[in-house]
Amino acid sequence: MRLPRSPAYAAIFLFPFLTSANLLDCNHARADGVDWTFKPLGGPKSVLHADEGSASWTNTTYTIDLCAPLKRKNDVPADQKCPGGTRLCSIVRVINKDDKKDFISDAFPIAGELRDQGGGYSDAKWTRLKTSKLDTDAGKEGVRLEIKGGFRTVDGSKKKQKAFVEFICDKSLVGDENLWDPEDKYGDGNTKREEKASGEPSLQFVDYDKSGKDEDVLTLLWKTKYACEETKKEEDAEKKSHWGFFTWFIIIAFLSTATYLIFGSWLNYNRYGARGWDLLPHGDTIRDVPYLLKDWMRRVLNTLSGPGTRGGYAAV
Repeated sequence: MRLPRSPAYAAIFLFPFLTSANLLDCNHARADGVDWTFKPLGGPKSVLHADEGSASWTNTTYTIDLCAPLKRKNDVPADQKCPGGTRLCSIVRVINKDDKKDFISDAFPIAGELRDQGGGYSDAKWTRLKTSKLDTDAGKEGVRLEIKGGFRTVDGSKKKQKAFVEFICDKSLVGDENLWDPEDKYGDGNTKREEKASGEPSLQFVDYDKSGKDEDVLTLLWKTKYACEETKKEEDAEKKSHWGFFTWFIIIAFLSTATYLIFGSWLNYNRYGARGWDLLPHGDTIRDVPYLLKDWMRRVLNTLSGPGTRGGYAAV
């Protein structure tokens, strides 16, 4: 069978792989030849944006998981959570000023692998800030993540969503300091971590631009040491320089065995003029190893199988 060589046919066969090629991978971020890893920041992380109206407050919680799709802890109605495959979710909660009662007015995905949910692909893209052409990136060290795929229903029609997450190098911050602890819990936590004296959260809301005709754009800022270009290099170098106990044990055992065999063979050759198997120290024992193992296995099998069915009498 001969496969068609037409570029159109090739595009059809490769389309599923091409469209899903830019999946968000927290462990491997690469831009302009520089590598970052944000795996330590995995798990749901939230930031709050509050608006005050005349009769109520509107609190919007944006929750992102760099390493896995978000999953709500409790069984909640579909209209109060983001669909499966969401990596960045927005939940809008309205609080009445008079009675302080609140309710979720909207919940929609900003980004994720949402093609099967009526959205699109995340199409994650990384941009190195040091070499960015934007004037606002001048003097910054870090990387910018662009993700999409989400949607918001406006007047019965879907409006595309996109997010920019700007990771800024700050060697004094891990990236989980003073995070917002939302009412809407997710599978792996949303726990508040170490509190800094300043009280400023590592993950911050910057802007949510809804002025676009076809697309809304969310911008977040994340200060962390993992955005520093030297962090991953230092961690990789440390891993290479620190071998585990088991590795050293294997190396020492191998070198000791090799030394013993080489020295023993040299000694047998010079003293007795040995050749072949006779060169090896304890050559007779080494040759008998397969037979010893076979005999040991036979004994084990006989022990496990028992004496057999002889009516309780042993063979004479």
